[in-house]
Amino acid sequence: MIVKETKLKGCFIIEPTIFDDGRGSFFESFNKQKFNQNIGCVVNFVQDNQSFSQRGVLRGLHIQKDEFSQAKLVRVIRGKVLDVVVDVRKNSSTYGKHFSIELSGENNKQLFVPRGFLHGFSVLENNTIFAYKCDNYYNKASEDGVIYNDQDLAIDWLLKKEEIVLSEKDIKLKTFKEFTK
Repeated sequence: MIVKETKLKGCFIIEPTIFDDGRGSFFESFNKQKFNQNIGCVVNFVQDNQSFSQRGVLRGLHIQKDEFSQAKLVRVIRGKVLDVVVDVRKNSSTYGKHFSIELSGENNKQLFVPRGFLHGFSVLENNTIFAYKCDNYYNKASEDGVIYNDQDLAIDWLLKKEEIVLSEKDIKLKTFKEFTK
C-alpha cells in the first residue's frame, strides 16, 4: 500500500498493492491497522455506502455538520469519477482550497477525506459503482453543502454543463459565501 498526503492536510491518496497472475488480480482494499498507521490517526468506520450512476451524474458538494461530521474512505469499484474535496476547516491553512483526483475501477485508488471537508464527485463513465466508508452515521438534519458550480471555488468537474445531472437537493445547495456565513 502506498499512502500519499494531498496538498490538503489530512487528506490522503491510498494506492493498494495489486497482485496479478493468470487467474486475475487480488488486492487488500482495507486493513484497519495499516490504514490508521499510515494516516497517523485512529478512524473507526461504522457505515458503508454505495451508489450506481451513469455518466454526467454529479453528486455534491456535501457535508454532515457538527456532531454528525464524517470522515470518508472513497473508491470506485467499476467505472470512473472525478472525486473532489474542499477544506472547510476554519483554522486550516488550506481553508477554501479544493483537491480533485480521478478514481476508477482500473486504478483502484482510494481517497481518505477527513472530517471538515465538503465532498462530491462527477461520474465520467456509464455504469459506475462508487463505494465509501464513513466514520459516523448519516443524519438528515445535519446535511449541508455547496453548489457544484460555485464561482469562488471554480471546480472543473470534467463534464460539459449540458451533461450534468443533479438531484433536486443538489440544485438548491448554497454558494460557498452563503455556506461560510
